[in-house]
Amino acid sequence: MAVRKLKPITPGQRHKIVGSFDEITTNRPEKSLLEPIKKSGGRNNTGKMTMRYIGGGHKKRYRIIDFARTKDDVTATVQSIEYDPNRTARIALVKYEDGEKKYIIAPGGIKIGQKIASGPEVSPDVGNAMPLGKMPLGTIIHNIELRPGGGGILARSAGSYAQLTSRDGKYAIIKLPSGESRMILVTCRATIGTVSNPDHILEISGKAGRKRWLGRRPRTRGVAMNPVDHPMGGGEGRASGGHPRNRNGMPAKGYKTRHKKKSSEKYIIERRKK
Repeated sequence: MAVRKLKPITPGQRHKIVGSFDEITTNRPEKSLLEPIKKSGGRNNTGKMTMRYIGGGHKKRYRIIDFARTKDDVTATVQSIEYDPNRTARIALVKYEDGEKKYIIAPGGIKIGQKIASGPEVSPDVGNAMPLGKMPLGTIIHNIELRPGGGGILARSAGSYAQLTSRDGKYAIIKLPSGESRMILVTCRATIGTVSNPDHILEISGKAGRKRWLGRRPRTRGVAMNPVDHPMGGGEGRASGGHPRNRNGMPAKGYKTRHKKKSSEKYIIERRKK
């Protein structure tokens, strides 16, 4: 995966950096794995705006992704690598020996025709899914479960990965992308390898219109508002706004909002980087 810097023949292209899409093999998704997405525009069931700066965006459909990878002892072949408008990573269409097709998060370096599998006894190769208790220590992983059979929810965005550092009884110690070290049950599954599209972090939109295509409306700074609208609003001239905080008065930029008595607190060994 690489990025392209465009020649600035228009103002919107002057700083624009986009993905090359070299690894994409088809632009026609599998119809049986599509679902409609209903946009809310930031409104709740009564029509009141509860989330600001949401609305518009290009029409798209949801791709049903197999995060659980519970189809054991059946080999699948990678059919295509595709773009997914709902996530930063690429997705791969795989076809199992019994004819069933599924989408998975595409690991980095996966190729068309490659065989993948899942289960406790598979080899720790890129794209294979297996329990944490069966992996070699030091393995690079992604799409990690927090509850056995619940499907992967950690390390799923473009280029992200975690590492299996050690095991202690029924728990595996995982170093997450944030820098946090956490205990996860060894019966939870994860996929070997890193997530595809690692150069996504290098992309630059180049113009506000590309944000509108993603469904994001212009965001007003708190210091530009009146005192009635925001705690940081008002003041004579260009006031700095005082201590940074959100619209409800909750301090931001360094203030810890995690509850000290949260039930998952006991599983965290080392905090994430500040």
